[in-house]
Amino acid sequence: MYDALDNGFTHIEADIYLRGNKLIVAHIFPIFKKQHTLEKLYFNPLLECINGTNKEIKCPQYPLTLMIDIKSDADKTYQALEVLLDKYKSILSGYDDGVYTQRQVTVVITGHKPYELIRAQKNRLAFIDEDLMQVKQDTLSKNLYQTASCKYSHLLKWDGKGSFSPFERQRLRTYVMMAHRFGKKVRLWASPENETVWRELLNCGVDLINTDKLVELKNFLQAGPKSYAKVD
Repeated sequence: MYDALDNGFTHIEADIYLRGNKLIVAHIFPIFKKQHTLEKLYFNPLLECINGTNKEIKCPQYPLTLMIDIKSDADKTYQALEVLLDKYKSILSGYDDGVYTQRQVTVVITGHKPYELIRAQKNRLAFIDEDLMQVKQDTLSKNLYQTASCKYSHLLKWDGKGSFSPFERQRLRTYVMMAHRFGKKVRLWASPENETVWRELLNCGVDLINTDKLVELKNFLQAGPKSYAKVD
């Protein structure tokens, strides 16, 4: 999170597992990371930053989106997460009896998603990352979904070598257009990590680039045009 904020990014993703009653941050099954909790590594530093009491972290541009990728059981993990979200509700965007309120941080659930639990809630502090491949069936916007995502290989086969086929380009643009129609930002995860692919994704209207190469992406964006194609 610190690296992402230092490089000016406003969308951050954390992978979590529910172990006992703790929400542990880990990309694979956690064994020796009991102190690496979601609260300690993400929520508490963000609150301190917003309150001006944490000088180590670069204060982000707001609003900030924290994508929480649930790796363990969707419903049980979300129920534990709700307790944590309520503790930090003063800085979290919320949905209350049909009204969306934007605050400094918006939580979006990815990975194993508790669809039915969240859909049934009239008051909550979390939203869902929708399956981009199913977006054409959706009629909801900020009351449930904030983003629409899918694995890159589910939509595209191009790895950045050779030409980007007109068929794949149009297919991507069509899905982006549908997602934007419902007010969602588009993200393709596990995409090839190279500038050629990044450029084509942005030119097709994709909003978010998933990467661990933070400095490389920042340099690429700063060196490129100030705006890319808008697909509506």
